[in-house]
Amino acid sequence: MSEDRYQKGKKNLKVMNPQSFQVLEDNLKDVAPDLAKYVVEFPYGDIYSRPGLDLKTRELVTIASITTMGGATTQLKSHIRGALNVGCTKKEILEVLIQMAVYAGFPRAINGVLAAKEVFKEIESD
Repeated sequence: MSEDRYQKGKKNLKVMNPQSFQVLEDNLKDVAPDLAKYVVEFPYGDIYSRPGLDLKTRELVTIASITTMGGATTQLKSHIRGALNVGCTKKEILEVLIQMAVYAGFPRAINGVLAAKEVFKEIESD
């Protein structure tokens, strides 16, 4: 069962943001390799594979959630890249971030928009 979860997670990550996971795995391999495995299995293998929401919707919800949390800019940028990779538009992402001003406050919404701006710029320069 665990291998199945891992394979489902890797499949989702391959579509969404394969470079991001590789960086995470590389950063954790010498200190906590199991943590990288858990990231593949639980969120991407179990949750992202559930029926009911497509990957595009899941990424928009994730962007909103991470924005409201604050302080997780690396993860926010990763999910912004992932959202673009599964078909979200820049406008959709920005609308989600702007709406978070209502629920998380202007500082977190602005930080989210600035993170998106960085991702958009990186993608344009590739």
